[in-house]
Amino acid sequence: MLIRLFPFLCLLFIAQSCSGQKDADPKAAEIVRQCVEVHGGRNYRNFDVSFDFRAFKVKLQHKGGKFRYERSTKDTLGNTIVDILTNEGLTRSINGKAQTPEDKYRESVNALAYFALLPFKLTEPAVNLKYLGETSIDNQQYDKIEVSFDAEGGGKDYKDVYCYWINQQTHTMDYLSYATGGPRFRKATKRTKVGGIVFQDYDNYEIKDTTLSTQDYDRVFMEGKAVLLSKIEQTNYVSHK
Repeated sequence: MLIRLFPFLCLLFIAQSCSGQKDADPKAAEIVRQCVEVHGGRNYRNFDVSFDFRAFKVKLQHKGGKFRYERSTKDTLGNTIVDILTNEGLTRSINGKAQTPEDKYRESVNALAYFALLPFKLTEPAVNLKYLGETSIDNQQYDKIEVSFDAEGGGKDYKDVYCYWINQQTHTMDYLSYATGGPRFRKATKRTKVGGIVFQDYDNYEIKDTTLSTQDYDRVFMEGKAVLLSKIEQTNYVSHK
């Protein structure tokens, strides 16, 4: 499944987040700023957290404008495979021997980090925010934020359009949607705070109607027509700071 990517971007300080983005919608930017603050705020500047995700051991690190995302696993033959993505690019090794990395490995490592580090990733410079209005899901009021991307710095799938639902009371990011690789609607199901940062698990739903805009997936979900495909779960969190 192709997923929205932001390869090789230097991460911004929170102080340079949504309010400093080019052509940002002021209302959308402020809502996302509050959401980022609730989910981790200044802790996103410097952290070192590891966790398990499916067959992978994952370690995510930020230090100022530098990042390091590491993913390791063993294949069916017992070989240890390690992918490390930094500001400089991707390295890949098998049993300690350097390999020539393919783009798909960079994309998958970055995608893993992207979803794990939401909503902070919405402060990156290629992101464009647009306020879509209010809506209600399960008796909770939400602000809907459309996210699109600049061609420069927005990755190869920069034409993607996402939607995020921010809880008006708690300022948490409770739902998100995207269409690349098939229409998906995610619902946050569990939150774990590690190193001052909130990490989320999700129920991952399929939207059968491929003609719909991502901003309308919540309606399908509320009508009971979204199909639960999988659970996105992370375990065994450790903060190494």
